[in-house]
Amino acid sequence: MEDTTDQTSDQTSDQTSAQASTPAATSAIFDALDDVRGWQEDTYRDLHAHPELPHQEHRTAQKVAERLNDIGCDVHEGVGGTGVVGIVRNGDGPTVLLRADMDALPVKEETGLDYASSDTADDGSPVMHACGHDVHVTCLLGAVALLAQAQDHWSGTLVAVFQPAEEAADGARAMLDDGLTSLVGDVDVALAQHVLPYPAGFVGTRPGPTLSAADSMRVTVHGRGAHGSMPQAAIDPVVLAAMIVVRLQTVVAREVAPGDTAVLTVGSIQAGTKSNVIPDHAVLQLNVRTYDDHTRTAVLAAIERIVRAECDASGSPQPPEFELFDRYPLTDNDPDVTSRVAAAFTDLFGDQAGELPQQSASEDFTDLPRELGAPYTYWGIGGVDPTAYREAQEAGRLDQDIPVNHSATFAPVMQPTLDTGTRAMVAAALAWLQPSP
Repeated sequence: MEDTTDQTSDQTSDQTSAQASTPAATSAIFDALDDVRGWQEDTYRDLHAHPELPHQEHRTAQKVAERLNDIGCDVHEGVGGTGVVGIVRNGDGPTVLLRADMDALPVKEETGLDYASSDTADDGSPVMHACGHDVHVTCLLGAVALLAQAQDHWSGTLVAVFQPAEEAADGARAMLDDGLTSLVGDVDVALAQHVLPYPAGFVGTRPGPTLSAADSMRVTVHGRGAHGSMPQAAIDPVVLAAMIVVRLQTVVAREVAPGDTAVLTVGSIQAGTKSNVIPDHAVLQLNVRTYDDHTRTAVLAAIERIVRAECDASGSPQPPEFELFDRYPLTDNDPDVTSRVAAAFTDLFGDQAGELPQQSASEDFTDLPRELGAPYTYWGIGGVDPTAYREAQEAGRLDQDIPVNHSATFAPVMQPTLDTGTRAMVAAALAWLQPSP
């Protein structure tokens, strides 16, 4: 981030007039929000009812491309497989990239909404927009529409990236590998948002580390199989796996400094097929969340050290195997970019704009600005009915009563969530896009 910090400082001084004009331009652009809101809400219902898993977002991509064509964008389909890019070129000025992710999750929806998903994947498993990516797509489409039809209020280039496969941690990389950099050219700033379990209408920003880095690890440990009645003939990988799980609990408690943050979860253990058969191997799946490279490296090294030591202690006939997958980068928001976006949000939303608490969730969005050499910020918007949130908070039951992302009951209220997300993306973009001469 060192190079992009200098770039952002230069932009800050160059764009003072643009930033000062933002409130007037924003007000004029939002005069058309009533016209956009109707099709946005229809789009949201449709996307929510028809979610698609990572790299399978064909219907979603088609709907996005159709809307972008109607808006009048320069549309590029199939970037990174199912990604879509819409570009609005409007004279001289900065290039602002806005990004939304499109994919859903293998979750059976239990929201009770009249537009709830009943769709299934090719293998028959349920699919649900349990993380709010349908909100992200709908808001970005609305923001592009508002800016495209108000080009007399800004100047520059708007790049809207609709990214596949965020949940697989490789969608951003797929778009980059498929030529996104040459397609969009130089980008001055990259911006993105996520709907979160906070009150609808809230918009939160945070400089510095905001979303954690994430690493999933598959560990295979080996034993020696035997009859369940003859344990003396076995090296039991089930017991070995259990000892590893217990010992891993000491990593965060005893090896991570109290002022640092890390999460280590063993989410899966698979071993054996029958109660009276001792298997010959066990597979553990772990997930690690951290906020700096030093802690990330130390935790991953501690896992490997402990697993190898427990295997040696058990007399494993062969070394353990380690496979890292679903790796997400740290979201480390540029302070200058975040400050400018936060100021725009304060002007627009007043006391509904505030500080976003640090999140232990992870994202692959930052692969885009890092490859493009652009500073970035990533903010959160609320999606929970404010009354329900307040009542749960007063009762001390936020964790129990408010569904979080990836839950089968996660269902952002349609409004003011969509309006808030749309207005936030427009306001953030206008903090860079210069006013027309």
